[in-house]
Amino acid sequence: MSSIFTKIINGEIPSFKVAESDLFYAFLDIRPLAKGHTLVVPKKEIDYFFDIGDEELKNMIIFSKRLAICIQEVIPCNRVGMAVLGLEVPHAHVHLVPLNSIDDLNFSNPKLDLNQEEMIEIAQSIYKSFIKQTH
Repeated sequence: MSSIFTKIINGEIPSFKVAESDLFYAFLDIRPLAKGHTLVVPKKEIDYFFDIGDEELKNMIIFSKRLAICIQEVIPCNRVGMAVLGLEVPHAHVHLVPLNSIDDLNFSNPKLDLNQEEMIEIAQSIYKSFIKQTH
């Protein structure tokens, strides 16, 4: 059975896409810790992050790095943190979270409640930065 992330990648479930490549898909977390909180997932359905092959993992980190630079360009923050949890969805992924303090990466914190217009605006801003950077 396909994971929720596979359904998002396949367009069966809508998402706020911020970047895509042949191997990876990135979209805004719908229950973000901060504006711009993004999930990066491999298009190939792999349950556990550390089961990703070495070459694909290297490419995922490079893709995430490029995306983090774009997030920081459009979202006011000191840094973009990266977290690998892997317990909530059986599909490997990383969280890219804009940070102003170490406490911003605490997944016990209350999640933001952003309206659809805010999510669209954030996603479009990051997407435009990503496209500009990769061309």
